Amino acid sequence: MELDLMWILVGLPLAFGLGWLASRLDLRQLRIDNRQAPRAYFKGLNYLLNEQQDQAIDAFIEAVQNDPDTSELHFALGNLFRRRGEYERAVRVHEHLMQRGDLSQADRQRAQHGLALDFLKAGLLDRAEDSLRKLEGTSFEGQARLARLAIYERSREWPQASDVAQQLENSGEANFAVRQAHYLCEQARECQAQSDAAGAQKLLLQALKAAPQAARARILLGQLQLSLGQATQAVQTLSPLFETNALAAPLAAATLARAAQDAHHIQSTLILFQAHYAQAPCLDVMEAMVTLEAASPDTAASSRGRYIDHLKQHPSLIAASRWMAGETLAFENLHLPIQAALDQAAKPLARYRCAACGFEAKEHFWHCPGCQAWDSYPPRRVEEL
Repeated sequence: MELDLMWILVGLPLAFGLGWLASRLDLRQLRIDNRQAPRAYFKGLNYLLNEQQDQAIDAFIEAVQNDPDTSELHFALGNLFRRRGEYERAVRVHEHLMQRGDLSQADRQRAQHGLALDFLKAGLLDRAEDSLRKLEGTSFEGQARLARLAIYERSREWPQASDVAQQLENSGEANFAVRQAHYLCEQARECQAQSDAAGAQKLLLQALKAAPQAARARILLGQLQLSLGQATQAVQTLSPLFETNALAAPLAAATLARAAQDAHHIQSTLILFQAHYAQAPCLDVMEAMVTLEAASPDTAASSRGRYIDHLKQHPSLIAASRWMAGETLAFENLHLPIQAALDQAAKPLARYRCAACGFEAKEHFWHCPGCQAWDSYPPRRVEEL
């Protein structure tokens, strides 16, 4: 009995001492870990500020290893991987976050949004669309819908794009009337490619009703009417454009000139062109005037003088090249090399340039092939900007 009591008297203080020592060791290790985690985090932040992404990633990986439960470090790491183009690693980080049972609802939605962006940047549009749909009813709903709209536009799924645009407009994001008109115009072009003129005309009339101030639907409708032999209707469709949307009028000038000739509305259309040219001189309207004047016996002889008048006020290689093409020189053997030189010099100036990204093209685009922006091409050529 005395021996047992002695063991108790000796063992209790010994157990207490060992427990105290163990707790001190654990506390010391915890302090070391806590010091290392912020150090690694701030090191990574410093690398980020200095644009050293590789070193920042290494520092954040070290911080995550020291404190694997910190979700903010995982989000930072996932965003860095995505910015560097390491989409597979970014997906793994965000999927790991999604699998955590202790993640808050807000952070889970944030991880879902990050995962959708990973798929989107990687070009995996189907998986991105599926991830974005899961964000309906969350705080990321608006951003997710805009991203889905971009996906549908890239893949030319115009009915789906129209549905999402309507949802965005209903939620008060913006007015998508002009964009909706573009979607209808794109579908009309697809109908024309399939020789469905009636379907194309119906869609263009809907587009014109959706956005009466937008020029594209009116121009395409006028072109379609002219191709169907409805010259008078084409003149009636295109003429108001020179009053309601004068900036886009040059894009319709050539079509209106042909329609006016077929419908025998030369004089009234010529007056319309002259009034527009007096307010905003431009090559396309000037050439449309030349076309109509050349078709009339009374003005045919003086029609080419338009080029000279334009050159006096607005020096232009394009105008000079086109004037030269219809002239006869005293030394005819010099005509071809001079014409070729002018054409070569004028070629880059006859392009259209996107105001958003600078992408240049021979034809005018309503939807930039480079940056996917809508209505970013001015209706005037590079030389006239």
